[in-house]
Amino acid sequence: MARRRAEPSILLGPILYFRGEQRDRWWLSALFVLDGEVEPEDLRVDGVTLPVPPRHLTQWRRRHVWRFDFAVPRGMQDTDVTYGFPDGPSWSIVVPGRFSRPRLAFVCGGGTIGTGAEPGLWGDLLARHATDRHHLLLHGGGQIDGDAVMAESPQFVAWRRQSGRARATQLFSPAMAEELIDAGFERYLRQWAQADTAQTLASIPSVMMWDDADIATGWGRLPEAEAASKVMRGVLMAARRNASLFQMGALAESPPDCAWGAARGTASQGFHIGETGLLTLDARGERTRSRILSDASWAQLPDWLDRFQDCRHLILMTGTPLLFPATAGLERLASWLPGMAGRARSLGDQWRSRDHAAEWERLIGTLTDFSRRTGCRVTALSGGAGFAGRSVLRGGGVELWQLLGPPLTATPPAGWLAQAMERLAARREQPLPGHGLDTPAFAETGRRTIAKRGWTALAFDGKGQLHARWTAEKDETRYAQAI
Repeated sequence: MARRRAEPSILLGPILYFRGEQRDRWWLSALFVLDGEVEPEDLRVDGVTLPVPPRHLTQWRRRHVWRFDFAVPRGMQDTDVTYGFPDGPSWSIVVPGRFSRPRLAFVCGGGTIGTGAEPGLWGDLLARHATDRHHLLLHGGGQIDGDAVMAESPQFVAWRRQSGRARATQLFSPAMAEELIDAGFERYLRQWAQADTAQTLASIPSVMMWDDADIATGWGRLPEAEAASKVMRGVLMAARRNASLFQMGALAESPPDCAWGAARGTASQGFHIGETGLLTLDARGERTRSRILSDASWAQLPDWLDRFQDCRHLILMTGTPLLFPATAGLERLASWLPGMAGRARSLGDQWRSRDHAAEWERLIGTLTDFSRRTGCRVTALSGGAGFAGRSVLRGGGVELWQLLGPPLTATPPAGWLAQAMERLAARREQPLPGHGLDTPAFAETGRRTIAKRGWTALAFDGKGQLHARWTAEKDETRYAQAI
């Protein structure tokens, strides 16, 4: 039976997603969660001749999830485009011109609720967007607090309290799955419906990748027996279902064309934006304590990179940092101290953890070979460290930069841990033969790290240089780096 059309009762949305550029078109999707059975009217978009019909994705309880897919024509210069419902709410976005250079904003760790910082920082980003007119909003993980989701499932909490042997044998029941999916669904609704967050997600198309916080803190560092248990595999399934829906705007079994490797359950995405490439490398979907990427993903990675061989610059989003001071000693110290087990797991979760040294060297080799062969500069963009900064690896005629984004709402390291990270960053290393790793100090402060909440802006100039600017909470210092 056809659904009735009427003015929609919007619980969440629009969440705007970038799907890529194709010649003179800017492809986008807009996701809405509506209350009840009423089908929304077609969406009207400036520059798009025909109304955009809704596509029903799924429902949960009485909530129905709808998506609108459309391509906006691009002019020579940036254009303000309005989209919305007839006689209903509307929103405005900036569509880049065919000759515009990319302007990006990067956030991570934005899934914490109730810190008091969330409205101000999302509001600061939104206010800056009014003048800087960002084309895309990149999310580096931690869009949702997976630990809080698990804590809202009584059956999961009861499972956690059992002995190790009992946990290993218990099945992941449909009732537990329903509790976890429901808790995650409701959490996305609550946090993304907050005023500044909602307006930002409706005004700047997003590209999102998940990290451990979106599943469970330290996912990938769990003991192998626990990680392999039926319940924890179920936790991953429930988190993936909600992440696919809200962070990619699609069903897990029907990913968009920009998703690479999705047939195996990973969620890497790749885009061309003029002469700039963007690759979000899913380092969670296949992760275990002993590996980050599967053999299948390693086999495909060179082909993925070759898709960017004509680009001048490739931005590689990696979740946890790729170029990061070696923290083995700090990891051991944190594991000994009371109350620091979570921080120890976080440190051991890095690409440069001793457990992942071989994979890290393999990835560095793959990236430097690609850059040397094609002339495409590669810059890693990551959150997951708890502080902001930058590092550079030089050797073999290639320079790889790492830009670290600060957490948007999560609490950054403080006290002795923040000081320890600053001292670690001051060390110059030679992690590979003929390659030196340096974490430069910011000229404005003399410090190498920014242990504050914030976000990062990225823009390219006419010479192809990438300019990064960090905004830190209650800090007027200008932190900048040109690459």
